[in-house]
Amino acid sequence: MTVTNRVAGQGTEPGTDAVTGRGVSPGVACAPLVRLAPPTSTSPADPAGTDPDAECARITDAFAAVAVELRRRAGAAEGPAAEVLDATVEIAGDPMLVTAAHGHVRAGSPTAHAVTLAVEEVSAQLAALGGLLAERVADVRDVGHRAVARLTGAPEPGLPATGHPVVLTAADLSPADTAALAGGDVVALLTEQGGPTSHTAVIARSLGLPAVVGCAGAAGIAAGTLVAVDGGTGVVRIDPPAAQRERIAALPAAGPIDAPGPGHTADGVPVALLANIGTEAEARAAAAGDCEGVGLLRTEFLFLGRPDAPSRAEQRDQLTRILTAFGPRRVVVRTLDAGSDKPLPFLPLGDEPNPALGVRGLRTAAGQPGVLDDQLHAIAEAARAAGRDVDVMAPMVATADEAAEFVARARAAGLDRAGVMIEIPAAALRAAELCEVVDFVSIGTNDLGQYVMAADRIAGALGALLDPWQPALLDLVATVGAAGAASGTPVGVCGEAAADPLLAAVLVGLGATSLSTAPAARPAVHTELARHTRDRCAEAARAARAARSADAARAVAAEVLGAAGVPGTTEVPGTAEAPGTTEAPGAAENPGAGR
Repeated sequence: MTVTNRVAGQGTEPGTDAVTGRGVSPGVACAPLVRLAPPTSTSPADPAGTDPDAECARITDAFAAVAVELRRRAGAAEGPAAEVLDATVEIAGDPMLVTAAHGHVRAGSPTAHAVTLAVEEVSAQLAALGGLLAERVADVRDVGHRAVARLTGAPEPGLPATGHPVVLTAADLSPADTAALAGGDVVALLTEQGGPTSHTAVIARSLGLPAVVGCAGAAGIAAGTLVAVDGGTGVVRIDPPAAQRERIAALPAAGPIDAPGPGHTADGVPVALLANIGTEAEARAAAAGDCEGVGLLRTEFLFLGRPDAPSRAEQRDQLTRILTAFGPRRVVVRTLDAGSDKPLPFLPLGDEPNPALGVRGLRTAAGQPGVLDDQLHAIAEAARAAGRDVDVMAPMVATADEAAEFVARARAAGLDRAGVMIEIPAAALRAAELCEVVDFVSIGTNDLGQYVMAADRIAGALGALLDPWQPALLDLVATVGAAGAASGTPVGVCGEAAADPLLAAVLVGLGATSLSTAPAARPAVHTELARHTRDRCAEAARAARAARSADAARAVAAEVLGAAGVPGTTEVPGTAEAPGTTEAPGAAENPGAGR
């Protein structure tokens, strides 16, 4: 019942039952399955209070108590776990849930059931918006479940105390539960829902726990069943044979990876490893760590959840604090990426049948130019206040003319370095023209992948098409990399693909000069890159592009990189493979794959 960070040649015996999901944190673990206890249920038939004002006050107090407890846990946690809990504290303190629950109480619902109705109401709204907001549904439900427990006197949801290693499974894991995993009995995570950017994935990677998410088949595995979870391939073996269990038990124990210093390849080629940041709290945490700067500062946190746009002074002051925290390290600020899954009341865009292909990102400036210009001036003022340079880039750029217009507006605001996101296939195909007018480009593999495959990035049924190992997506990255190399334009990658250590090496082979990921993914990427020369990365990239499928691309790249004699790889001789599997020696790592 042990776990390893990396397994090479770990095949499976023919006939072994298995279910599959999306591997988001590498490693293999074998242990009995335990289920998270379900939350307290409520019903419209529950007894209702006679004083609506008093019941509303109880609801307010329950949410306040939940916020206090989550804040206490956040204070005791570290790194990504603390960041995740901080975000959940904000939900517990948001009046939206409380107000909705009050409305149901006054309409006659029992107190605890009013909270359940409010949670489902708000969750449905977030799910309909899609994208990153949809991923907050699990957080909202967790807060609601904890409030219901306090209202009913039931125990709050929590992790089982087993006293022996277990694989924890649930429909999804709450931030509070996931953050409490460090140092416990859980050796792997398996969820029916969730994606590569969920809190489960982020914290699992930071703790070195194998994790598979989006595995609908997990619901059919009985508690107590011995399972082998491969967090790289996403395969979960049910009742694995004794020989396979022994091989896993013989592997070295996993844990968080420590890889300080600047990113580089084995032959000393620098590859800046930067952080993707979405809040000021995340920025402070990343600045205190070993990251080399910020490759993507999402500025939506300045705009979301408010009825009007922030003033230029508000934006300047928050950005000044972030820039100051990073000292001389590079910070790339992305201008407002509103629209689609991030609607804003002060930026009316009208109803669109397909918002993902509509007015979003830079396109919003056509109707509301003042919002962009104010933001550019605020960024320039923040850079001057912090006494440092800053890079700025625009999202959803399709043509060189759009790029040139954005650069001109940035220059007019006093910003010396301006670039663009490449997340539309047209921009990738004409990258050479874009590189003539910008100072740098950054590839957003999340959106680029959904557009090139015509597959909505939140559609779970299309997960295979959204795999960032798709050769068509790699071809577009290669086109951008070649354009950057020819013109001397830096090429970054800031999509979730950069968080996969094996794919990170391939991206460098395709021409990426910097990689930007969630901070938790940095150590594993740093370690992987340091194992391979740039020429070896390029060889793996060529092999992956020549493959016919994402699985084949992953396998052949792993074979090429494995042939380099990667230190720490554990070969398992004589391993049989199930018919149809494509695992190659050195494979089995794919955290953050997909979207």
